[in-house]
Amino acid sequence: MEERPRSEKNEQFLQKLGKKADNKCLNLNNTGLTTADMRELVALLPFLPDLEELDISWNDFVGGSLHLISQQMHLVSKLKVLKLGSCRLTPDDAGALGEALKAIPELEELNLSWNRKVGGNLPLILQKFQDGSMIQTLELVDCALTSEDGTFIGQLLPMLQNLEVLDLSINRNISDSLNSIAQGLKNTSNLRVLNLHSCGLSQDNIKALDAAFVYLGHLRQLDLSCNKDLGGAFENSSAQLATLRHLQVLDLHQCSLTVEDVASLTQIIPLLSNLQELDLSANKKMGSSSEHLLSRLRFLPALKSVLIHNCALANETFTALAEASVHLPALEIFDLSWNKCVGGNLKLLLETLKLSTSLKVLRLSSCSLVTEDVTLFASLFQTGHLVKLHTLDLSYNDSICETGWATFCQNVQFLRELTELDISLRPSNYQDCGEWFGHLLHAVTKLPEITEIGMKRWVLSTSQEEELECFNQDHKRNVHFDHGGFQ
Repeated sequence: MEERPRSEKNEQFLQKLGKKADNKCLNLNNTGLTTADMRELVALLPFLPDLEELDISWNDFVGGSLHLISQQMHLVSKLKVLKLGSCRLTPDDAGALGEALKAIPELEELNLSWNRKVGGNLPLILQKFQDGSMIQTLELVDCALTSEDGTFIGQLLPMLQNLEVLDLSINRNISDSLNSIAQGLKNTSNLRVLNLHSCGLSQDNIKALDAAFVYLGHLRQLDLSCNKDLGGAFENSSAQLATLRHLQVLDLHQCSLTVEDVASLTQIIPLLSNLQELDLSANKKMGSSSEHLLSRLRFLPALKSVLIHNCALANETFTALAEASVHLPALEIFDLSWNKCVGGNLKLLLETLKLSTSLKVLRLSSCSLVTEDVTLFASLFQTGHLVKLHTLDLSYNDSICETGWATFCQNVQFLRELTELDISLRPSNYQDCGEWFGHLLHAVTKLPEITEIGMKRWVLSTSQEEELECFNQDHKRNVHFDHGGFQ
């Protein structure tokens, strides 16, 4: 008789949190769990013996009460996924979690990201893994890991033979123990994803990683971005990066790449024949030194995403990129923002834009575009090109005259799959909307998917304000016009 009332209570608990019962998956991510809720969750566990996934991330009050769950974790011994990201875990929670992990031997994914108290306590949490583990995904982003934690990870990695995803991003203190981590990586031959974004990596760290790359033949994603002390690291590497023949994602944005780095990468990147995503953004030295590298992107026909924003591209390098991009038939995302040389030279991309039948995202923010450039866009739209475009960012291009915007807005209606359009002005520049705003409103009636139009610092007149109100009333569309206000 007790089972039915308890079942009803469990249903009420989940209903209160806006969740439904599922015997295998319990997702309580960002549900505002209280300590009392945690007790109710513990009472729920005996009724979920087949539970495989538990996500209680982004609940601040989980911190300090994890011992409540850990004592009952043996009741869900089939658990494969445990997510505790951003739960304000305490040092006491670290010990409790270490004990809990002993009761779930089939665990394949553990996410402890954005818990700063994990740092310094990692051995306490992962002690069970020293005896071997089925873990496939280990995420420890922004956990304030110490150098000692990094050394422990290096020693632990040989025990994690099934590891496929390792994310240690935003832990700047592990750079001192990166040599130990790199040594451990030589024993993780199944690794698919390695993320070391913003870890304070140095040139010496890259040398250590380079020696490990030859053992990571299955690696699909490598993120070394936002390590500003890397400049010069690739110049002296032994080019083992080129052995990652299955690599699909390479992120080197904001790494202070030097001219010599670019020269080395010119020899390496074209050999990564399966590469689908490449991010070299925010490396200013690329501007005048990457002509040969960008030209050789033509040898990577699988590329779907090319991000080269804020690289101070020179005319010669932009020309080389434009010529190479014609040979990228799979291109879906193209970001050239903050490269001033694009302005007035968009015609160099004409063939690419005509042939790109897969292009979904095009970002040309702050490229010094001129009226001629947006007129070119209008012509492309009118002739049936770029029909797959979802996102078009032309913000911070303040030199386009009213006639240019009018022609553009009259023809943007042909991008039937467009969801986001941004034509915002720079923060220091407010301008009155011209008659083109009426053309834009008319175009929106022809764009069934559009939800967001960025028009920051474009100021509407009284009559345009009335037009917008009438549009919203007549069409009942959920389209957000983010404009600069009314006169």
